[in-house]
Amino acid sequence: QVQLVESGGGLVQPGGSLRLSCAASGNIFSINAMGWYRQAPGKERELVARTTSGGSTDYADSVKGRFTISRDSAKNTVYLQMNNLKPEDTAAYFCNARITTVQFLKITRDYWGQGTQVTVSS
Repeated sequence: QVQLVESGGGLVQPGGSLRLSCAASGNIFSINAMGWYRQAPGKERELVARTTSGGSTDYADSVKGRFTISRDSAKNTVYLQMNNLKPEDTAAYFCNARITTVQFLKITRDYWGQGTQVTVSS
């Protein structure tokens, strides 16, 4: 069984910074990609940033230049450094990982964390 555990959310003033962490644990054979999504009330879940095992990264246009995704493969952990936060960044942030497990079969699928709330307000 695989678990993703997030941490680092909270309340911050506009212009402030937060760092989110997500650690994957369990019966992991390999991790192909890890990333962050967010969902604001009344809106659909959207990609914030993701990184592949090869090191490539993608960012939503709204966060480019402010957010940085990084990954510690040895720890199966992905980070999201968020700087110059804006009220419109307020949302629940979810960690996502595409993980291959091997028990009787090799299976690759997406796993999700439970979400961590980020609120940007003065």
